[in-house]
Order: sequence, then structure tokens, then C-alpha cells
Amino acid sequence: MATLSAPRGARICPRMNLARARDAMVESQVRPSDVTDPALVGAMRTLPRERFAPAHLKPLAYADLELEVAPGRFLLRPRDIGKLIQALAPKAGTKALEIGGATGYGAALLAACGAAATTLDLDPELSFAAGAALQGAGIVGVEAVSGPLAAGWPAKAPYDSILVNGAVEMVPAAWIEQLAPGGRLGVVVRDGRAGRARLYTRTGEASAYREIFDTMPPVLPGLAAARGFAF
Repeated sequence: MATLSAPRGARICPRMNLARARDAMVESQVRPSDVTDPALVGAMRTLPRERFAPAHLKPLAYADLELEVAPGRFLLRPRDIGKLIQALAPKAGTKALEIGGATGYGAALLAACGAAATTLDLDPELSFAAGAALQGAGIVGVEAVSGPLAAGWPAKAPYDSILVNGAVEMVPAAWIEQLAPGGRLGVVVRDGRAGRARLYTRTGEASAYREIFDTMPPVLPGLAAARGFAF
């Protein structure tokens, strides 16, 4: 994984108490954003997010920002991933897929809520890093796989929950098709300068979505809309 520098203006204290920072993240970013599900809040309070970041960025793991874990690849802000997972409502005995998972933090939260999770990334090196991070955090039963993001992961479909760790400019049909009846897809869709998180629900062969909050994370590779020529 490439070496990264901290965001400009960020202060890194190597002796900071990460457990205290994790608690502060929950109390100042997550709970005030109406993330109240007890299992999810408990997971975010105990899961060591710093294990899913490069060593020199661990002190920033609980900051209110998209954390760049590899060049151009990010973990969603704690508030955003909390709101998306709460909307997905993962439970024990369900199956979940994280798309664009990078180092797998979203899949770890899904698993902590009881779902059997798979985390998918385009970059095999990131998938390997996700496997190592999950093992280091003591998360079992999550598979880290690599492949084209737009194709989803049909090998384990259908899924009760699909979480997208990043924004898209178009939602691939394959993602909807891989939802189980009643399954949910949580994804941020960017359109020009606006970005809105959507919750898709599949009913039979049809699906519908509602917008649940505004946010603007970076667009995942390969998921920008095709650009036409302007004359």
C-alpha cells in the first residue's frame, strides 16, 4: 500500500488515546446524526477503526472526514457509514455485501451487527489488506474478494444488504439484481455538485428508492457516468 501524507492542517499525536477518540467519535459524530441502533452503536464504539488505516494515519481514524487509505481510495466518514448501515438494518442470519470496501471497515461493522458479510474491491492489494485488517480486529466470517465493482459479487447473491463504500454517478443494474426480495442497497449517488444517499429496496422484480441524507464522498473507480462531447 502506498505511503500517504496526513491531510493539510491535521495534527497527529502519536500518544493519543485511540479508545477515547473512538468514544468521542460516537458521541460527537454518530449519535448526534440519529444513528441509534444499539448493535451498530456498540460496534462503532468497540471496533478499532484504526486497524483499517495505514499506520501513519491511525491517529486520524476517528476524525470527521473521508479517510484516504490508499491513493484515491477512502473510508466513508463515520457519520455517513453509520447512517447507511442503520438504514440497511443488518441482522443475524442475513447476508451482506460491501462494494468498494477498500480495507473492509464497513464489512466489519456489518458482521458485528450479525450479518455474514463479503467485502469486494477492485484492487487485489486492498482486498488482501482488508483480510489482514479484519483478522487483526478479530472479525471472523468475512470474506475479502476482488473483482469489478459494477458487477457486484454474484457468487454469494442474493444479499439482504448491500453497502457501497463511496459514491457513484450511476447505479449498476447488477447490484439491484443481486438483492434478495425485500433486500436493501445503501449508496451515495452524485449528480453534478450534489450528493445524496439513497436506500433502494427490492420488491419482486421491481425496486424503488428514497433519499435519506446529503453527503459528497469521492466517486469510486469505474462508477462515474459516461461523459459526452460538448459542442
